[in-house]
Amino acid sequence: MTDAYRAPMTDAAALERGVVGIRAAITERDHARLARFCAVPDRSFMWTRLDGDVHLGRVAGPCRTSDDPAYRAAELVHVRPCEWLGVPVDPLLVPEQVAYAFSRGGRNFQRIGLPGAADATAAVWERLS
Repeated sequence: MTDAYRAPMTDAAALERGVVGIRAAITERDHARLARFCAVPDRSFMWTRLDGDVHLGRVAGPCRTSDDPAYRAAELVHVRPCEWLGVPVDPLLVPEQVAYAFSRGGRNFQRIGLPGAADATAAVWERLS
């Protein structure tokens, strides 16, 4: 079983280009976050919100640093390929663990560690993919 992660992003172009990303690593905490992001196993689930919509994807490759000006403008300096579902997830299908993770605010990549998050996410993925 793979884990589910919250990956706040600021630009829909990442979804269109099939990536998930995080901002530049500056502080020690940022570097630790980058290491965790790069260590996430392929096929792990990623949740993000853009313009009020919730999107679900799966990591599909290794971490790399992007020199793409569009990514950098959107604070996506470190990116990984991601297979996003083609449509936003209906709010009624978003697992409560995921909704709670986003309700806490913040713009950091993190594992959704609440019990059942990965299983509930896998069920949504199976239903929509």
